[in-house]
Amino acid sequence: MITFLADGHVTSPRGWQAAVAACGIKYAHRDDLALVVSDVPATAAAVFTTNAVKAAPVRYDMALMAQGGELRAVVINAGNANACTGTDGDAAAVAMARAVETALGLPMNSTFVMSTGTIGVPMPVEKIVRGINEAARRLSPDHGTVAARAIMTTDTRPKHCAVTVALPDGHTITIGGMAKGAGMIHPNMATMLAVVTTDATVPRAVLDTAMRRVLEVSFNSITIDGDTSTNDTLLVMANGMSGAPPITDLTSPAGTAFLAGLTAVCQYLAHAIVRDGEGATRFVTITVRGARSHVEAKQAAMAIARSPLVKTALFGADPNWGRVLCAIGYSGATVDPNRVVLSFGGMRVLENGLPLPFDEQAAHTLLDVPEVTIEADLKLGEGEATVWTCDFSYDYVRINAEYRT
Repeated sequence: MITFLADGHVTSPRGWQAAVAACGIKYAHRDDLALVVSDVPATAAAVFTTNAVKAAPVRYDMALMAQGGELRAVVINAGNANACTGTDGDAAAVAMARAVETALGLPMNSTFVMSTGTIGVPMPVEKIVRGINEAARRLSPDHGTVAARAIMTTDTRPKHCAVTVALPDGHTITIGGMAKGAGMIHPNMATMLAVVTTDATVPRAVLDTAMRRVLEVSFNSITIDGDTSTNDTLLVMANGMSGAPPITDLTSPAGTAFLAGLTAVCQYLAHAIVRDGEGATRFVTITVRGARSHVEAKQAAMAIARSPLVKTALFGADPNWGRVLCAIGYSGATVDPNRVVLSFGGMRVLENGLPLPFDEQAAHTLLDVPEVTIEADLKLGEGEATVWTCDFSYDYVRINAEYRT
């Protein structure tokens, strides 16, 4: 059984602590650095942006994960992406990791580094190191919620949650997480920054497999604007402090329960990112079924989700089914236009490729709500996929036009 904890967060699992600091990187009068630490070594798995332009911390972390081993901490700063910053940026990422390890007496190469913010601005290393030293003195299991707030950029609210999972053998494990992101959101990998922790014991290979399975139905199934960031990272860590037996088989009862809990946390965080999309007024669930395969269903669903014309129509609550059908047509999925069925909010507007008479005002009313659904049936096979997105409002343009200023 999976239970969401009230105000759950990244340090809800046993053996995890967090702290924050105000470094003054970009924002005045707010915390902009978070430190999350395990009391004991934790197995770790991570995925990174597929953008060819990768930020310095991403390159550092990729090399770190290639070495294998275990982690003890992750340090995250907001306000500066440390991307396109040359060798100085690489040195800054290393300096952040070493500062954490020195301040906490941790082994070298046991700290993961994440950065988010403006691209192409030199990282103020001295400010960061000073903040790390301050945060290292304030670690507490109670600081998970403030950690989620410290990593925000254009986010309007922190994104965090935790669940307890009752295993069949009577043990209970906890999985917690936090994420940030509101713009430049599009897979494939994860989306922006996310840290997931657990007190379960999970070998690295099993943890990596679990993470990648869950990724497909969570962070890799959302889009806000079709832009894949230079810094996208998802990190999952398991420290084994629950005392439950190791989860070595994801098809076992315990493995199935762990997967369900990890899915619940990652989907919650992924949905929270979409709900907080820059300028968003609607949370949109798009389901495509009847495709020749799951892959083709997802191609079609994602084409709808990232279409600026669909997203602007949704902002206006305009039941413009032609834009949806058009997106399906160029998605790359196999389509027979004469078979397609489309529905907005449960109202069928297109059947067998032909428009149905429908009440435009009633359809507008169905779309003029915070939670919107679009369904398409291609009637070609058994493939099905669901993705989540938001609308494009006037504020999306304003936020991104003024981002650097």
